[in-house]
Amino acid sequence: MRSARSLAACILTVALVACKVGPNFTPPESPVPDKYAGMKSAVAEVSAPTTSTDSPPTSFWWQQFHDAQLDHLEERAAAGNLDLKAAFLRIVEAREQLQSARAQGLPSLDASASYSREQLGLAGIIKSQHIDAAGGSSTTAGLISSLESPVNLYQLGFDASWELDLFGKVRRSVEAADARSAGAVESRNDLLVSLEAEVAQDYFQLRAGQMLRTVVGDQIAAQREVLDLTQNRQQHGLAGEADVDSARAQLFTLQSELPPYEQSIATSRHALAVLTGQAPEAMDAEFGESGDLPALPAVLPVGLPSTLARRRPDIRQSETALHAATAQIGVSVASLFPDISLTGTFGLRSLNPGYLFDWDSKFYTIGPTISIPIFQGGALVSNVRLSRALAAEAALNYRRTVLNALEEVENGLTDLHQNAARTAALRDTVAADQHALDIDLDAYRHGLLNYISVLTVQIQMVQARQQLAQALLTQNTDLVKLYKALGGGWEDVPANSDAKPDGSAGN
Repeated sequence: MRSARSLAACILTVALVACKVGPNFTPPESPVPDKYAGMKSAVAEVSAPTTSTDSPPTSFWWQQFHDAQLDHLEERAAAGNLDLKAAFLRIVEAREQLQSARAQGLPSLDASASYSREQLGLAGIIKSQHIDAAGGSSTTAGLISSLESPVNLYQLGFDASWELDLFGKVRRSVEAADARSAGAVESRNDLLVSLEAEVAQDYFQLRAGQMLRTVVGDQIAAQREVLDLTQNRQQHGLAGEADVDSARAQLFTLQSELPPYEQSIATSRHALAVLTGQAPEAMDAEFGESGDLPALPAVLPVGLPSTLARRRPDIRQSETALHAATAQIGVSVASLFPDISLTGTFGLRSLNPGYLFDWDSKFYTIGPTISIPIFQGGALVSNVRLSRALAAEAALNYRRTVLNALEEVENGLTDLHQNAARTAALRDTVAADQHALDIDLDAYRHGLLNYISVLTVQIQMVQARQQLAQALLTQNTDLVKLYKALGGGWEDVPANSDAKPDGSAGN
């Protein structure tokens, strides 16, 4: 009992003085501006949202477009995307690795049971020592004879061991595993943000394709009327064959522009189906034959740059990587110090199973074990240097991620406002070209203008309308990129969503 109390006192003393070597992690701070520079260059255009720093960015930004089909697509993608499900499994894997790391600091206990039949070979030992067993007493001869017989050995036991984490090697390992587990969550969140942006971009691409197809279809119908008018004028001697050929060539040119738009629509539709975890042809009947791009929101809250690091999952992931690398320094430093373990064995052993559970059949061993690194060829010191270099690299990666995030926001603000100005100018161009075409067509019908003049204005008007449609698509895409740069869409689950907060899909 005195030995047990002494051992318990030693364990308590060791536990009290136990420490964690290596640096403690401190969340990094990166200098950021007070406000985004792109806010200063905002232009007051009706087609551009008004940016504001009064409130944080909208979490579920796609709802600001007020498009029910887009909302439903985002929900389906969050619930069915295969890459997102794989990311959730990586979270499960990281959490299991964390549990495994925690188990390294706990005592281990194993149970064992064995049976063996042994022949000691005692007669050979006696003969090798030139001892005449037959010449001895009958008691000695009987004892030797019994020992020479095969014996059955029955044994039950328990083995226990506990590595005392004096220098924090296990605790630093747990800290690193915990950081990697948090990093897996942030990786999944970053994938979700990218997925939401990709779904919106593909949806806008589909609607823009439908809009352009409608524009070209209207122009084809109008050009057919112009061709009929030109043929009628030729029949009455008011137009030449060249005018008819030019009108017909313009009709064929317009018709040749339809297949690329059909291809764009089909490609976007297939991409949306795959993003939601379905076969490419699963959505062929879902979007109708025509559609328009949704209107842009009137106000775009962007928040302050100082809060960007808390919103962007990729920045949060970089921080967890730095945390894990910092903790790994402690693991490598702790490897330079001795390892102390407490081991013990207790069991029951008998030659007769009837006496196996007799208390007198017990056996045990207990005691500490110490392992001191003396010479490892410099490997342990190199591991410390390596872990410090990796931590320094992780710190640089974190700073680079923050700077890239700021750059994306600044570029997004600039692109959004500049493309709004371009869209406004293209609207004026389309209106002017349409007015000029109406005047020229009226003059052509009354024989006051030749068809070449009409064709020139007509081509300009068609190109301007197509450029306007592309500009509207670019403006919507720019807004999606800006929303993505601001890092929203992962914090909670929007209403009526089938996706769970942990990334799994509802049943």
